[in-house]
Amino acid sequence: MHCPVCSHDDTRVVDSRMNSEGDSIRRRRECDKCGFRFSTLEEMELLDLVVVKRDGVREAYSREKIERGLHKALEKRSVTDMAFRSLVHGVERDIQRKATSELTSAEIGEIIMERLKSFDTVAYIRFASVYRKFEDAQTFQKELEGLLRSGGRVGGRRTKMEGRRGKR
Repeated sequence: MHCPVCSHDDTRVVDSRMNSEGDSIRRRRECDKCGFRFSTLEEMELLDLVVVKRDGVREAYSREKIERGLHKALEKRSVTDMAFRSLVHGVERDIQRKATSELTSAEIGEIIMERLKSFDTVAYIRFASVYRKFEDAQTFQKELEGLLRSGGRVGGRRTKMEGRRGKR
């Protein structure tokens, strides 16, 4: 890893810490030449996954596409960067658990919706309305009623504690 200050190509790891979900490692590094300390973030990456689109076209998996879709669904919602990263990692863990080299975009969409349902119900409805192509108010209302029947709260996020105790 090159030093961001002097570009020396020899830096050493001073400290490593795994995040609570176990899907990324933050490393503190120090340049052997100038002594500058900096942090790097090592995250898991899905390689060799092919996504089969609705029209049959195959393309390589792209984390950026997932992030863009989630950013749109979560627009103007109060979500921290850490919570967002955790959501993306959760989606990617669910994808990896499928243990296959090909997934359809529909399967990935369902994984995202399942995660969003417990993360932020407003974002879930936004994502579902685009993903499932809601064409009228009745379709929208039907999805809302299904969400309410399943215990989801409309209007906000559910926390891990709320999922267990029913409180926020």
